[in-house]
This record gives sequence, structure tokens and C-alpha cells, in this order.
Amino acid sequence: MKRPKIALFDLDGTLADYDGQLLKDLQKIASPHEPPPVLYQDIPYLEARRHVITSQSGWFRNLPKFKLGWDVLEIAKELGYSISILTKAPSRKHAAWSEKVEWCANHLEEYIDGVTIAHDKGMVYGALLVDDWPEYVEAWLKHRPRGLVIMPANGYNVGFSHPNVVRYDGSNLEEVRQRMQERFNAA
Repeated sequence: MKRPKIALFDLDGTLADYDGQLLKDLQKIASPHEPPPVLYQDIPYLEARRHVITSQSGWFRNLPKFKLGWDVLEIAKELGYSISILTKAPSRKHAAWSEKVEWCANHLEEYIDGVTIAHDKGMVYGALLVDDWPEYVEAWLKHRPRGLVIMPANGYNVGFSHPNVVRYDGSNLEEVRQRMQERFNAA
């Protein structure tokens, strides 16, 4: 029996629009006199606001879908990958763990074979990883030199480059499909 070809999908910033929702929520509580919020800068008051927002009950469960990740998900399903979610839950927000599983149950039931919540994504096997965060991508590729990563485009991964990574920005779907098909055939 052949082993399934496993595609691992991240949630936040990949299938769920974490950044878009966080920006909307930060703008709701911003003073009209302060500059627009910028994510992922080491600004203590913004970091405190982000923590308050993402600690709300239901915040992770109610995230909207992120189109770029869903484009890739549809291709993975068409090609016959066994799809699993690989997500990192915040270590101090335990409710987020169950909410991420609920999000998967609500949106992904017909797509996925399982959900893994890990602190180190590099330790999880797959032929393909779909993830937006460069640090997690590098950790995963360190253990999988033949693996392929599809990276949904976000502001914090602009300029990231690796021969096994295709950054998907919505305009290069055929390149993504071709590389995923090649990886599927080789796995």
C-alpha cells in the first residue's frame, strides 16, 4: 500500500485571516490621533492591545477565511493530497487551542484528515507545507530538504526566498499548481 501524500496547512495567515481581522480590531480601539496600527512591530502598547483582542473568547473561532490559502487548499484537494492542519497555538491562550479545532470543524470538515497543534512544526512529516511564517517554514525545511512550501503572501514574508518555496500572491496560481503536482508525483 502506498503512503498518502500529506499536505500540511497552517491556519493563521494561511487559511484564516488572522492579520486582516486583527487590523480591523486594532483600528476599532485606536485613537483618531494615533497613526494606523502596524502589525509585528515591537511597540508595547500595540502588543498589549493585540493580546487583549486575541484573548477574547471566540476570537480565533470566528476568524474569516483567507482567500490565498483557500486557493491552494482547493488545488491540494484536486491533486489528491491527504490534507492535515498544522498550527501553533499560543502557549498562554489555551482557549485558542480548542477554538482553532472548532474553526477547522466549522470550515474544513470536507477537506482535512486531521489537526495537529505543535510547538515545533519542523517535527511534523509532510510532502508539502502551506505556511506564511518564514521561521516555521525554515524549521520545517531543515528536516525536509526535498519538501515543498507554498507561502501565502503577507507583508512579513516579502523578500523571503528559498528554492523549495513558492510565494503565492494571487497572480501565480498556475506556478503553484505545477509545483504541487510535481511534488505529488515525486512523493
